[in-house]
Amino acid sequence: MSLRLSVLDQSLARSANQASIALQETLQMAQWCEQLGYTRFWVSEHHAFPSVAGSAPEVLLAAVGAATQHIRIGSGGIMLPHYSAYKVAEVFSLLANLHPGRVDLGIGRAPGADMSTAVALATDGRPKFDQFPALTAKLSEYLWSDETSPIVSPRPPEHIPLWMLGSSPDSAVLAAQRGLPYNLGLFINPQADARLIGLYKSHFQPSEKQTEPYAILTLSVFCADTQEQASALQLTYDLNLFRFFTGQSNGQSLTPQEALDYPLGAHEQAFIASRENSRASGTPGQVKNKIEKLAATHNADEIMAVTNMYYLEDRKRSFELLHNVFD
Repeated sequence: MSLRLSVLDQSLARSANQASIALQETLQMAQWCEQLGYTRFWVSEHHAFPSVAGSAPEVLLAAVGAATQHIRIGSGGIMLPHYSAYKVAEVFSLLANLHPGRVDLGIGRAPGADMSTAVALATDGRPKFDQFPALTAKLSEYLWSDETSPIVSPRPPEHIPLWMLGSSPDSAVLAAQRGLPYNLGLFINPQADARLIGLYKSHFQPSEKQTEPYAILTLSVFCADTQEQASALQLTYDLNLFRFFTGQSNGQSLTPQEALDYPLGAHEQAFIASRENSRASGTPGQVKNKIEKLAATHNADEIMAVTNMYYLEDRKRSFELLHNVFD
């Protein structure tokens, strides 16, 4: 079976005051990826990150759905411990009624924020990370059972796919136990065990909604016409991510030219090297070869690409080259 290709968009802003531009570029990317023929287009949830505009995927998905016609759209993901399972069911039922047969609901346990922000998101100041399995069960019940009280309004369509997101054995096993499709976020955890999807598939218990295991591997992709271009685009993202993690960015991204002129020290070099197993970078042929190896290593059924490049046109070209080389 040939690999399906999908997209995760994080609405990265080049500076803290460019959120509106970043969101408009997400809508343009959704239209572009639909035109190219990608399977699905998901958006992420992050909080208190000046360079990330996507803090409310449920809102953004309504706009993405309106801007497109047939590509599947979804959350990658909703950080369920922040919210009421009933409210999430209600919101995604509304989205699925707005865009019938197109909506995926991806959920995760991670905060998508620092802990002080997680506390602010919790209505009682107490994040519910330990309750994630119970919240998942309750969400499934609200979406798929006709006998819940209170009922979800509007009524959910016949099937809203519920995806488990993660990068640890706990998420893989929970997805298997609940009979859910699974998305392994390798781009989040480059050191994720290559056996996680195998663990998920070996423990999978068929459910009414999902009779067979199915797994997506999400990784970073930097595809360009030349290896030199791809390396420069990758370096720009790596340095901006490093500066964010180390508190140096203040919401302002380095341009590709600034990244090329940046003095790389031992810490930067070690960080860049640590992410090598979570991405495919280079010409279309090089990217295809790396993706196929990673998919085989991780036993994935589908690839979801995260392509965080500074300029919109570079992102569009990367997705065009990626789709064409697998077509």
